[in-house]
Amino acid sequence: MTLLGQLGLRYPIIQAPMAGVQDCNLALAVSAAGGLGSLPAAMLSLAELRRSLTLLRESGLGPFNINFFCHHQCEPDLAADRRWRQALAPYYAECGLSTDAVLTAPGRTPFNEEHTAILAEFKPVVVSFHFGLPDPALLGYVKSGGAKVLASATTVAEARWLSAHGADAIIAQGLEAGGHRGHFLSDDLSLQQGTFTLLPQIVQAVTLPVIATGGIVDGKGIRAALALGASAVQMGTAFLCSTEATTSALHREALHSEWGHHTALTNLFSGRPARGIVNRLMRELGPLSELAPTFPHASMALAPLRGAAERRGSHDFSPLWAGQNRSGSRDLPAAELMASWVQEAGLL
Repeated sequence: MTLLGQLGLRYPIIQAPMAGVQDCNLALAVSAAGGLGSLPAAMLSLAELRRSLTLLRESGLGPFNINFFCHHQCEPDLAADRRWRQALAPYYAECGLSTDAVLTAPGRTPFNEEHTAILAEFKPVVVSFHFGLPDPALLGYVKSGGAKVLASATTVAEARWLSAHGADAIIAQGLEAGGHRGHFLSDDLSLQQGTFTLLPQIVQAVTLPVIATGGIVDGKGIRAALALGASAVQMGTAFLCSTEATTSALHREALHSEWGHHTALTNLFSGRPARGIVNRLMRELGPLSELAPTFPHASMALAPLRGAAERRGSHDFSPLWAGQNRSGSRDLPAAELMASWVQEAGLL
């Protein structure tokens, strides 16, 4: 049976889970339009996750994809944090802030036993992971509930590893993709490839269904990915300006600006490489800097700066996650975006 058949989808389109710029509404709209809506869970409290899953289940629209991170959570390094705040000190002074400002806790929780308990209750059809897979015991609990497991690979080696360790489908994440890179076997960014070079290599290397993501923003991109062997595509940047997304006005403005095409990988906002639109902080400090504390702790010292700047209408210190191709980011309901892609790709 095809991946579409396994998941009960009308169209081979998965909405990328995008923490910070969406809630249930985007996932609901995409699933209602025949794709697979996704809920990013890494930044949700357990109570928020439960409320969201309740809304998804009660909609009757399913299936849905629930996405988690699998990073190893290190304790904050106080010395690294001091160095980071020293580097940010001129910006603190500019914003009238003290570098001793109370720091907010990082809001990205790796997949754990409490998550498995909630999943056992709600039994989602699809669960996806970024940064590898969880501990085998935790993964076993997920699969025992009947969920299909998707996981991101940025190299052929990662795809093979995921195939050997329990994934049911591979998300081939090309270098063009917005947001955090899903690499987990090596931090060497020179190993990363573009979507349409990575995709056929992974298709050849594994027997599992492969989902293409990165730079795909319209029906032509969908058609090209399917022609190269993808079973489906995952699209994120193309949904950022949709009616149902919670993308901020500042972020939308950047996506529509003349300079919005300029993206780069940066570790400044979280401590881990992620692709976003180049802004002042990235131009002046990086975009990649050894001063940024490890993921996810770099965000702690940036939070006061981001808040102060955004209150005055500036995105100087905000993560403006976006892929290299923002041309499909249109201010339309997700259903209209989906319909246009389906028609252009010849999926009717």
